[in-house]
Amino acid sequence: MDQVMQRNDMLESTLEKDGVFDRRQAVGLLLADRKDALVVTGLGSPSYDVFAAGDHDGNFYLWGAMGAAALLGMGLALAQPTRPVIVITGDGEQLMGLGGLATIAVSRPDNLSIVLLDNGHFGETGMQKSHAGLGIDLAIVTRAIGFPVAKTLRNEADLLQARSEFLARGNGPRFYRIPIHAENLPRALPARDGVYVKNRFRAHLGFQVS
Repeated sequence: MDQVMQRNDMLESTLEKDGVFDRRQAVGLLLADRKDALVVTGLGSPSYDVFAAGDHDGNFYLWGAMGAAALLGMGLALAQPTRPVIVITGDGEQLMGLGGLATIAVSRPDNLSIVLLDNGHFGETGMQKSHAGLGIDLAIVTRAIGFPVAKTLRNEADLLQARSEFLARGNGPRFYRIPIHAENLPRALPARDGVYVKNRFRAHLGFQVS
């Protein structure tokens, strides 16, 4: 516990400036004390960020399937109702799956949280401005769709509050938009073997893996 507190103090010192977060440090703080949470990552940089925070058998790295991370998280949350499920994805990826947010809203998995790392760009295709970078606020969109919790996090206290909410479960689904700097960080690459990632994740859930 002391190590977690020391790590949190170190992260918070440079976590955000003027309401815009360092993506790696924000994700690291969110997952610093994840307990039994299951984590699904959107393609590209969110997968690198989660892996950089520490590999875990309960991480499902979604290398492709752009737009599907939130829906995969919904299915997992419905299948594992006693476990917190966290989807960490980007604005570009989620813009490909706006309709999926409506499905999540009406399905109402109360143990699901979606964390959106919003740099306003399509980071995997050349850093072109995304719709989010052109003025679409995905927290407002998600609130209008019907998520009980949908908000933008502005500072360290907001981030820690969000972490306590999704680890406690209940009152979901929840959506947290985190403004981040638009930058290309060194890649931290998790395993790219889809069969290995699937089997490791299934074993973590207690299923037999052949």
